[in-house]
Amino acid sequence: MPAGADQSALRFDRVSLSFEETPVLDDVSFDLDAGESCVILGAAGSGKTVLLKTALGLVKPDSGRVILFGKDITGLKEAELFDIRAKVGVLFQEGGLFDSLTIEENVAYPLLNQRVLTFARSEIRPRVEEALRFVELEHTLEKFPSELSGGMRRRVGIARAVVTEPSLMLYDSPTAGLDPITSYTIVSLIIKGRDLRNAATMIVTHRYQDGAWLADFRYNPKSGLLVPAANNGRSTDTRTKFMVLREGRKVFEGSRAELEASRDPYIAKFVKQQ
Repeated sequence: MPAGADQSALRFDRVSLSFEETPVLDDVSFDLDAGESCVILGAAGSGKTVLLKTALGLVKPDSGRVILFGKDITGLKEAELFDIRAKVGVLFQEGGLFDSLTIEENVAYPLLNQRVLTFARSEIRPRVEEALRFVELEHTLEKFPSELSGGMRRRVGIARAVVTEPSLMLYDSPTAGLDPITSYTIVSLIIKGRDLRNAATMIVTHRYQDGAWLADFRYNPKSGLLVPAANNGRSTDTRTKFMVLREGRKVFEGSRAELEASRDPYIAKFVKQQ
């Protein structure tokens, strides 16, 4: 069931998790609704990537509940998670492509390996081509990941994540190691997917600027360009919130303006460093 207005796409209810008695997530709660963006900031080791893995059921919390599209997945077995994961698109760090597969085969992988998705063979190639057009890489079908630049591989990763038209998108450090121009391209694609499909979007990043773009811009389907959310002095709410983690605890949740106004030294450094 797609996330609706009366149901969050993802909810953490007092989630705690420890590795070898070291807290990684500590009593974390939040809601993420359809069409909403959440930008997660925090120092290395603060629990950002673990939070994404917990959202997918890849790691189990010690306490609390994880609710995905209204279903409590906390105690589900791996086999029981397959179908609900099909409604989630994920961009892993560095793109996570299979080196031995062509770009076409990489993007087609979710369509062929998620049992809840039933497509005729004749539908696969058109869907792959559409996803690659979305990221402006339709000419790379027969290439292998090693033949593409780092930024292009990241864009293929986005194509693979959106090919199933998921209701929830999770991005793990999508601009890490990329130059500013390529980073802007990647975030533009994230905004495009959010606004065209009304997907709930969660992005883990070290770059405050990535979150600022999500908060300040919308995708205009007529022009195919990003446009400022504030137009003629009137702001269009992009429904973007920021979360800051520190040693597994959520120490901030709020708007960009509230984040920038914070006087907490730990929180403020994620704005000042950009």
